[in-house]
Amino acid sequence: MKISNLLSGVRIVLAPFFLVLFFLPRWYGADKFIITLILIPLFILLQITDYLDGKIARTTNTVTDFGKHFDPFCDALANLTILFCFMYDGFFPLLLYFIILYREFGITFLRMIASQHSFAIPAKMGGKVKTVLYICAAGFSLFIMLIESTALFSSQVCHYLRMVNLVLYCLAVLLSVITFVDYLREYRKKLHSQV
Repeated sequence: MKISNLLSGVRIVLAPFFLVLFFLPRWYGADKFIITLILIPLFILLQITDYLDGKIARTTNTVTDFGKHFDPFCDALANLTILFCFMYDGFFPLLLYFIILYREFGITFLRMIASQHSFAIPAKMGGKVKTVLYICAAGFSLFIMLIESTALFSSQVCHYLRMVNLVLYCLAVLLSVITFVDYLREYRKKLHSQV
């Protein structure tokens, strides 16, 4: 297996590990501060593998059709897992999560159909910016969790931080819908060019 695909696969393993760790304070009363301190480097590691797999594939000229499908799949799985945790913990509403969920399944379906027509739909700049917004919103949620677990700031400050965080999630959702439409147009254009 190529190193780039191996790095992508690491996210499949780390994502459920993040989920289990996230809920340990709720399930077993584990210390939320300590768990958050573990989640932060784990979250960073997930993002590093996402950055490195594509970079290594391009620099070593090992970009494959499998990788073009596997990498976005691993991204979606990791992002949906992390975002589920923060949605469940009240950082953003369920409706926004389902918009993201349906968008990711929609893109996966488009890529699957495209592969049957012998072309791939690679990641575009808009999709990458959307992922950066996911990361920023989720990273900010981790920061808020850390602050709330130390009780160094008033509940009012934490409330304002959560409002800012919600705006980040709303922007990410808005961009996810816009990029889905863009990918749909790209798919239709490539499909018509084959006719």
